Order: sequence, then structure tokens, then C-alpha cells
Amino acid sequence: MSLLERMSERQAPVGRRPAFTVIDAPNPAGEPDEVAAAEQLASAPAASAVDAEATAPQRTDVPRSPAAAALAQARTEIHETLVRRHADEIDISDREGVRSLIASLADEYIRTHALGLSRLDYEKLVESLFDEVLGLGPLQPLIDDPTISEIMINHQNQVFIERQGRLLESGLVFESAQQLRLIIDRIVSTVGRRVDESSPMCDARLRDGSRVNVIIPPLALDGPCMTIRKFAREKLRAEDLVGRGSGSPEMLAYLGSGVRSKLNILISGGTGSGKTTLLNILSGCIPADERVVTIEDAAELQLQQSHVIRLESRPPNIEGGGAIPIRELVRNALRMRPDRIVVGECRGGEALDMLQAMSTGHEGSMSTVHANSPRDALARLETMVLMAGTDLPARAILKQIASAVDLIVQTQRLRGGARKIVSIAEITGIEDGDVQFQELFHYRQVGIDDSGDAVGYHTATGMTSTRLERFRSAGEPLPESLFTPFLPTTVGES
Repeated sequence: MSLLERMSERQAPVGRRPAFTVIDAPNPAGEPDEVAAAEQLASAPAASAVDAEATAPQRTDVPRSPAAAALAQARTEIHETLVRRHADEIDISDREGVRSLIASLADEYIRTHALGLSRLDYEKLVESLFDEVLGLGPLQPLIDDPTISEIMINHQNQVFIERQGRLLESGLVFESAQQLRLIIDRIVSTVGRRVDESSPMCDARLRDGSRVNVIIPPLALDGPCMTIRKFAREKLRAEDLVGRGSGSPEMLAYLGSGVRSKLNILISGGTGSGKTTLLNILSGCIPADERVVTIEDAAELQLQQSHVIRLESRPPNIEGGGAIPIRELVRNALRMRPDRIVVGECRGGEALDMLQAMSTGHEGSMSTVHANSPRDALARLETMVLMAGTDLPARAILKQIASAVDLIVQTQRLRGGARKIVSIAEITGIEDGDVQFQELFHYRQVGIDDSGDAVGYHTATGMTSTRLERFRSAGEPLPESLFTPFLPTTVGES
């Protein structure tokens, strides 16, 4: 089917935003819905080049060089020619055909205008046009770069990236705020979300599960703002965390046995501390014969088992109705015969339903929560239960927490960008009106190195788990030597 036929079939009523759907055609990880991308082909401005010089023309404080101006003009005119001549014959499923067509038009333009381009500039020209038609325009090279873990677009003229835990300015700018808005619309439309002046905030995701957050004017004063937290293309395993110094072998052995023994685990930490990554890794320890239900605001979890049901909450529609919050999904999941329930993150009243599920036959469930320490995580749980609107007394809430949660795993992003498991605490009960816990493992930081990175080591605290009998009954016996403190002869990264 031609591009124009697809567009005519999917034409939205006047005055309303088109409703997009995700196609089932093969699509490389990280690329947006090509139908939604192609439908905006006619209105999208030409993409900026990969390098900063070619993408900087909109900045008034940085003059454009003649070479960059010529390249930008070529890109714009080739894009217009593509739309004018070939919009009705482009087959968006034939990626190589589209690339060949763009290269042919580029060759024709260069001959007609006697434009002198190096081989590198020519390849950048073709690639930027291809990304604009079927990709995410100037963002595509950043999406494809495996060394970049986060992309932070503050506004059209400022884009930061995170590489190896450090923030760097990319040098990339957009042609205009309109171009950035079009890319935002492509991303959010593929997951049935919308963002406009009436709903200026949105959580979405890319096809590979990377998390996307968008906020636009009037809330964002300097123009559309977008943050993309990329998922690693290779799924990390427990040994990868050990190899990176994010945890010790003893820590991961204990957590793996805890998951297989059906301990209820709460992963706590700040933003960007690696909570979801650790949750993905721990979920790999769930036996393959168990039925798992995952519940998230924006689907990020990538469980490795086959018997997994993935649920995602739904925001309000344009009329303000139809919202399905996480709490309703948790309640519904209880009727789906799950062995385990995994909630991507507890933020509100769903914490009460999650705790009740953990206490009523769904052992081995897991979730994450934003908190700076295990003690803060318990306090946040108590607050979120109160947000459920129940008039439970404080003692009843604390008893619910103490009986439901077995482990709290604290993650933290340390100085220099390293993400580590800094504490594993075991809930032991209630005493003097407070939930009690004992720390089994922790990360001891002793200083920073010449590069400004945190230096320390992981060690057991010397406290022995109170659940060794449960581990043995589940076929996961742990030696008591696992809890012997580690005393390094030289201090460095563990």
C-alpha cells in the first residue's frame, strides 16, 4: 500500500489529532512506529545533520558557515522533492528502497546544483533524511549510540546526554520547536498517548522499552522538553552487576535465593539509581513455570520468562475520562491467577493493594519505590497506604508492612555516576511501634579517586539472616559464611 493510501485511510476528523496505532511489521529495537512517522512526512521539516555545525543554524549566537548553510538548504529541498514526487509511491515497509530513493534524489540534486560534498557529508545528508522520514530525525544517532544511557532535551537548542554516568552537552540542536514537537508526537502516538496544550505532560516509551517523559508549554517555559532513559540493548545479568562493581557476589547470591524462595522484595532508591534495572535482573530468577503479572505506568520491564502478562495504566482521554490507574490494575491482577505480581513503581494508593497481595498468597512479589534509605522507604510505604483513602490506624498499617515486606534493597547513584546496591535490609518485625529491620550487606564508601569517582567496597555487616530456615525449606540453603564481613587489604572498587 502506498504512503498516500495509508494516509487517506487513516485521516482523522477535522480539528482532532490523528489516532495512531502500532503496526506489527518487523521493526528494529528503538525505532518508532513507521506508519506514524510517515504520516507526518509531508508536514515535517527536514532533519538537521548529525554534527553540531550543520544543526546549529537556528541559534542566533552561532552564525552558520557557508558549507553548513548549503547542506541545510540541500536537505530541505531534497525533502520537498521527495514529498512532491514520491509520497504516493513510498513503501514504508521497504526501508532499503526508501534509502535508495533518498540517495537517488540526493545525487540528482548534487548534479543539478553542482554542489561539492565530501563522501562523509554526503553520507550524513542521506542518513539525516532517512532518519527524518522513518526515524526520529536528529535524535536517531543518539538513540542508536549504545554508549548513551540518557538523552535530556531541555529545549530545541540544548540537548544533554549521559555517557558512563556523566552528563555532557551533545552539541545537537533542532531546526525549530515545531520539529521537536513533531518528533514528540511521533513517539507518544505509537503508544496511544497524546500531548497538547490541554494535556501538556506525558509518559511514553520507545519500541525497545526506553522510557520517555515529555512536558511542553505552557508548563515548560523555554519550549518542549523531553527526557529519554534508554534501555540497554543487551539484557544485564547478575554477573554483569558484579563485573561492574554494582554489587558483590554474596549480595547477588543472597538476592537470587530470596527471589526463588518467594521473599517479597521492595527496591528503593532515587531517580536514575538503577531500580528498574535491578528489578529486571532479579525477575530473571523467577522460575519459568510461574505465572507473572507486571503492572506499570509506562511499560519498561523486560522479563525473560514466557508466562508473563504485561499491564499498563491508561491516562485520561481528551474528554478527561477513561483513566485506568495502577491501583485498578493491581486489583484486577488478583483475579488473573498470578503466582507473582511485579509493580513497576508504587507511587500512591496502590501500595495498600500491593501489600495485601503480598500477604494473601502472592508471595515473591516485587516493586520499587523512591526513597533515600530503607527507613525512608518504610515511611513512604506508610504514607502511600494513607493515600489509599482508608482510615486504618497507624499500628494496623505498620503490621501490614512488617508482615508483607521481607527485604528492602537500596540502590544509589554515587559520585561519578556509578550505580550500586548500597544496602540489603531484612524486615524483622515491629518493636516500640516501629517496623524493625537489620542490614545484612552494605556498601562502605571510603573516599573519592583522582577522577572524582566514589571509592569503596561491598561487605556483609556480620548479621545473619533470620530466614535461613525458609531458604533451606525452599531448596536454597545459604552458608552462614555468606554473612561474614569482608575486610579488604587495599580499598578500591569492589
